[in-house]
Amino acid sequence: MKQFLAALCLCWAALVSAEPLPATGTVEVLFTPWDDAEGAIVRALGEARQSIHVQAFLLTSRSIAKALQDARTRGVAVEVLADSAQERNGKNSQIPKLAASGIPVWLETRYASAHNKVILIDAQAAHGSVITGSYNYTWSAQARNAENLLILRDNPALLRFYLENWQRHRDGAERMSGTN
Repeated sequence: MKQFLAALCLCWAALVSAEPLPATGTVEVLFTPWDDAEGAIVRALGEARQSIHVQAFLLTSRSIAKALQDARTRGVAVEVLADSAQERNGKNSQIPKLAASGIPVWLETRYASAHNKVILIDAQAAHGSVITGSYNYTWSAQARNAENLLILRDNPALLRFYLENWQRHRDGAERMSGTN
């Protein structure tokens, strides 16, 4: 019975999430190495007033890590989900530094690869932003790779879907030791 209910829930979730959302707000499109995707992310983080939710496969960018710490200092609630293998094995990961600065961090262990690259800014506000794309939060993504980044602003329905997904991932993740 449990398996049937679980399968039913998965089917329902697929049906609900498959509904098209209205196109509202604005879209900023960036392609590296030509466009300054890292700078656009840092600027967007600087505009956060209430909350920032991060899902990172890899986060080695000192500029992005500093912008997250600066936001926390301004009183913005910042929370991070990270791929556990990348945090554990990745060189120059900024995740331990974020955790040490008091930012709550959860590590995703359930998946072979927690490959999401998402930042939600002010997700429960009318004028929040979803930042997503292939862009990893690394120097290589900006300077050496061919990556894409979308900053989608002012679409509350889209933000709700992304926030619900972020929360579902957090609920299945492990709290990084030493974080608040």
